[in-house]
Amino acid sequence: MAARILLHIPSPARRGEVVELRATIGHAMETGLRPDSQGRTVPRNTITRFECRLDGVLVFGADLYPATAANPYLGFTLLAQRSGTLQFSWTGDQGFSHSETRPFTVT
Repeated sequence: MAARILLHIPSPARRGEVVELRATIGHAMETGLRPDSQGRTVPRNTITRFECRLDGVLVFGADLYPATAANPYLGFTLLAQRSGTLQFSWTGDQGFSHSETRPFTVT
């Protein structure tokens, strides 16, 4: 299943500048508590972890919980020191895993 991803990465960033990175992923985030139309509990299906790495080094990580809204949005800051490759990764229940990479240019 392909995930719908929206990423905002300023380009280029100036060396020494604090930049905001934003990431949104399309995901229903089922808590495992809601009944379906037949009265059966919908199985839990949430994203449990988000990470952003710059050239393999963790620059931001977050654990997500069942109370997180559908299509989670995360915004965080990064001190622009060098160019590299950003990797955004989401993992969750039922074997869910998705990663995206983007260039990060610092001038």
